[in-house]
Amino acid sequence: MPTVAVFCASSQAIDERYSVLAAEVGFALAHRGWSLVSGGGAISCMGAVARAARAGGAHTIGVIPQALVDLEVADHGADELVVTSDMRERKGEMDRRADAFLTLPGGLGTLEELLEIWASRSLQMHNKPIVILDPWGDFAGLRELFATLTRGGFLRANVESLPIWTTSTSEAMIAIEQAWAGEPLSSQQQPTAAEFLEAEL
Repeated sequence: MPTVAVFCASSQAIDERYSVLAAEVGFALAHRGWSLVSGGGAISCMGAVARAARAGGAHTIGVIPQALVDLEVADHGADELVVTSDMRERKGEMDRRADAFLTLPGGLGTLEELLEIWASRSLQMHNKPIVILDPWGDFAGLRELFATLTRGGFLRANVESLPIWTTSTSEAMIAIEQAWAGEPLSSQQQPTAAEFLEAEL
């Protein structure tokens, strides 16, 4: 069965709506029969997406560095808990196991994960779908930054549009399904989220 890596927040200082969103994503993955690979944490959004996925019957894989296990934040309920030596090994293991990447609002670690797979996609090191789920515009500044860098010539024109931006869980799931079905993801042909929904109907 396909596996989706979900990058999301582990902060406990954020609004509860982000954990609710993560839980929606977990249930949606399970509903489609997909597996989840997450950062292996049991708190905040990271814990919410994994618990919801398991509650829906999905297989969950948590990948977490030993240092975070030592802090007692590991998701010991995961079907597979992979403990790595450091953050770099963790990202590599998550990337290796994933068939698609879904990014929810998050902080520095989430951004690092997103930017790494975004960069490797731009270098044609993989062709896996990258979807960003941003219902409340938390990443609006990031999107504008990439537009600015593109205008300045720092990025090739197609790099900015490699991820598919969505604003709802249903849009995100449809985006992943369409990408796996072979829908083009190039900057010239990438469908918008609205077009994904229209295709679904």
